[in-house]
Amino acid sequence: MRLFFHKLTHWEYWPFQIVYIPIYFLWAYYSLKAKSIFFFNASNPSIKNGGFMMESKKKIYDLIPKQYYPKTILIPEATSFEIVLETIKDSKIAYPFIAKPDIGLRGSGVKKINSQDDLLLYSQKADFDYIIQNLIPYENEVGIFYVRYPNENKGRITGIVSKEFMIVTGDGVSSIETLINKNPRYELQLKALQKEYGKQLLDVLPKGEKRNLVPYGNHARGAKFIDVSHWVTTELSAAIDGMCVQISGFYFGRLDVMYHTFEELERGINFSVVELNGAASEPTHIYDPKHSIWFAWKELARHITYMYEISVENHKKGFSYLGYKEGISEYKLHLGQSKKIVKF
Repeated sequence: MRLFFHKLTHWEYWPFQIVYIPIYFLWAYYSLKAKSIFFFNASNPSIKNGGFMMESKKKIYDLIPKQYYPKTILIPEATSFEIVLETIKDSKIAYPFIAKPDIGLRGSGVKKINSQDDLLLYSQKADFDYIIQNLIPYENEVGIFYVRYPNENKGRITGIVSKEFMIVTGDGVSSIETLINKNPRYELQLKALQKEYGKQLLDVLPKGEKRNLVPYGNHARGAKFIDVSHWVTTELSAAIDGMCVQISGFYFGRLDVMYHTFEELERGINFSVVELNGAASEPTHIYDPKHSIWFAWKELARHITYMYEISVENHKKGFSYLGYKEGISEYKLHLGQSKKIVKF
């Protein structure tokens, strides 16, 4: 009951369908203007469905210059474990590494693979294509929202979110599970953590020792999002724009980036793109607990307007909107894929 009231009084935990109710009306308005429900298809012409649904992460990585993201390989569904091991060996990816669905869903199915046993379990359970990726060696992560209109040579950053990982600090007395229960944000993840760590949660950490329980900056997995849009500088804008203009057909979306220091990120060095998200991207700085639902609606409306205007400009340049029948078909595939990932 305590956790229920915590979720009820913190809109960041409300169901997606509830938060987006006012946005559905704006979407309907833009759909009427564009004469297409699926106008988003033209927002990022180089990404399937503009990056709104059924887009392959591997194909998106292939659009990005290789120096900006970790070594990544695709493992098709039902690939034998022997071939998986051989592929990893040939690619020279070493443990630990990250495995995640090629067509994902809000961080679901992302797993740190520490050993061959972990990999065997993942490959046996995965009934979808997945990717294997080098672990990024940087500790800090931000989500940077980027917008560029097709007739512009330069884009701009419209929001930045910093991500605070689910880290517990030992006191020499309490078990990890006890430390988790002291923080409602962490406690909401307890069942998933029990499934992930089992009896390890009974361990007592030495005083001052830190343990990162979920090494992914994902809100649905317990990370705290902090609005740091004030970090936008001329130098950072130039560094991010310099990378994004090299990604053909990318105009709208969020880049999740891990980096060493902010100063180095501004200089465009010692950072790596975790993922590039297209038309389905949220301006995730809205999930900072300090923001009201009214702020969230304003930011969501602002960014959907960007997406609509970019789509219209690209449509005028000859990029078609997704047809209704094809769009519905893709949406059904998306629902099926989502069920697989959630079940996993």
